[in-house]
Amino acid sequence: MNGVARVADLTGNWKGIFNYPRLLPPTAFDAELRDLVGSICGVTSEPHVDGNGLILHATLEGFREGACVRFKKVYDDPDDEYRPVLYEGNVDSSGDEISGKWTVPGAWSGSFIMVRHSGQEEAEVRHVSEEVGP
Repeated sequence: MNGVARVADLTGNWKGIFNYPRLLPPTAFDAELRDLVGSICGVTSEPHVDGNGLILHATLEGFREGACVRFKKVYDDPDDEYRPVLYEGNVDSSGDEISGKWTVPGAWSGSFIMVRHSGQEEAEVRHVSEEVGP
């Protein structure tokens, strides 16, 4: 059994990027995952592809089995432009990175990567600012 299979769960805040197969730039996103004994649910937010300042929200539902993660992203306000997206990826041995492929069935696909966001960086920033003080 490898280290990934022993990962307790994927619950947490994640930051990611997905890449388009065409000339569109990569898109950053935030995700909050809940892993309930391998059943994955959560929410995401990402900027609208048009760069108009709008933020798109979606829900996630899927599962984790060992190192394999699969979930479906459904936008809160789906239309022809934002149909459900299927994600399939693998968790690294630390349990803090997922990478793989996303697919809009019958349309297009691309790669993605997401990294678990720990509060450690924020705590370090607060600690440094407290040391400097006014």
